Amino acid sequence: MAEKIERYFPRLSERQREQFDTMLRLYPEWNAKINVISRKDIDNLEVNHLLHSLAIAKFLQFSPGSRILDFGTGGGLPGLPLAVMFPDVQFLLADRTGKKLKVAEEIARECGLTNVEARHGDVAEIKDKFDFVVSRAVMPHPDLLKICRKNISAEQRNALPNGLIALKGGELGAELGRLASRSEVVEISDYFQEDFFKTKKLVYTTA
Repeated sequence: MAEKIERYFPRLSERQREQFDTMLRLYPEWNAKINVISRKDIDNLEVNHLLHSLAIAKFLQFSPGSRILDFGTGGGLPGLPLAVMFPDVQFLLADRTGKKLKVAEEIARECGLTNVEARHGDVAEIKDKFDFVVSRAVMPHPDLLKICRKNISAEQRNALPNGLIALKGGELGAELGRLASRSEVVEISDYFQEDFFKTKKLVYTTA
């Protein structure tokens, strides 16, 4: 049971609860075959991976009809938990590693997520436009923005301007550099009380 998720998101529908419970069952099964989450960390799946991904849902409620690119999704994080939370939003999960993306596709299918598409390959080759790009500890923030800026749409439909939302850890001052003036850094511990989040941050940067 996704007890921690339900604590922080008490308005989940029965369908969403079932989907999160399915994820909690499937990720360990798949991880035993294809390593998408550190084996020593799989026991912390709900907090360290699913709830961590959902910090983005605490930061911003995506408007229905939005399109989101999950850059370097690996096994589907943060995209799949967000796709459960926002069934009226379309998610494209992109990654260079085909076997990890296969895990994300299978979990999406078994969860009945019809708002998810997976694409194998280099994100630099993706030409589609999105309201937001989301990512979880893939590469330094300036490098990430440089690659995906072309994918961020000029058409606005959300409460915040379109841009990049990344989940990060540790000290970010040096990494952000010149981007600091147009970035917002949020302590995820403002949303979630677990010790894991004490050093975790969400970084939002306009395109």
